[in-house]
Amino acid sequence: MLRFFQALMPREEKFFGLFNAHARTLVDGAVALRDLLEGGPGVADACARIVAHENAADAIARDVLLSVRRSFITPFDRGDIKDLIGQLDDSIDQMQKTAKAITLFEVSSFELHMRQMADIILRCAELTVEAVALLGSMRENAGRINAITEEITRLEEQADELNDQGIKALFLKNRDGNAMAFIVGNEIYDHLEKVVDRFEDVANRISGIVIEQV
Repeated sequence: MLRFFQALMPREEKFFGLFNAHARTLVDGAVALRDLLEGGPGVADACARIVAHENAADAIARDVLLSVRRSFITPFDRGDIKDLIGQLDDSIDQMQKTAKAITLFEVSSFELHMRQMADIILRCAELTVEAVALLGSMRENAGRINAITEEITRLEEQADELNDQGIKALFLKNRDGNAMAFIVGNEIYDHLEKVVDRFEDVANRISGIVIEQV
């Protein structure tokens, strides 16, 4: 019965535009992160780009939370809106934490598995943009949204495997030499794994919203 009345009442559609804008910052951040992990002289610039995208994402997240308070009718549950924008924001926050660690430890060269994880992060961001764009017509696109969220889960599993392989390779490379290089490398792997985990959190939230609404 509640869904019936919700369907009849006008909705605040601006939320979908804000979600889409935020999701695009995730792609921009992921591109910068991948560029960062190429290493070399572009590291500082890539870190600065990630910070700028994270700041832009924060501003959008604030707009969403303000709109929740000011809107009479929301497109779906207010708690789900807050959780979704929070988890989207957590994804780019974790990218910023990765860049901060790299800046702190003055790292300028990166392992193959790190770059491969960055490719997965970018793919997760691209899939997230697609899924978020379909939320405005989720009933018609429930099948595609579910397929996207399942793909993000599979990518998270691949990232876990790369993380394990990368840490093992890092240990073998440094076990008879530079312990600090292993510690720093392990820290970077941990941050990268958390970025992918945050995208899986977003996928799970989107899946939950679809289940509730369709």
